Amino acid sequence: MAERKLVSVVDDDESVRESLPELLKSYGFDVQAFASPDEFLAWPAHANVDCLLLDVAMPGMTGPELHQELVRRGEAVPVVFITAHSDDKALPEAIRRGAVACLIKPFTEAAVVEAVAAAFARG
Repeated sequence: MAERKLVSVVDDDESVRESLPELLKSYGFDVQAFASPDEFLAWPAHANVDCLLLDVAMPGMTGPELHQELVRRGEAVPVVFITAHSDDKALPEAIRRGAVACLIKPFTEAAVVEAVAAAFARG
């Protein structure tokens, strides 16, 4: 049996934290969702994540700040950023710093699955 991949969703939007895990579970992934970067970092198994779907703009620590904190700690995990702001200037910088993809909400099911697959191919 193939090893299941662990995906974490970090987004302050409750509807995203409910819908994305259901979608990804339907494709056979194990998924954990978190309301904030601090909640994710406090989770003892966060270093075992194979792909991180990360909102860009959240209260407190932002998605790009969490990504940089993980890099600083030496915890390299493929990151797919998601954002509701199509004019977000952080997106090109996120790609430059190693993000796999940046998806603009609302995104398609296919776009999410493709981005997660690309993250696993990179990871």
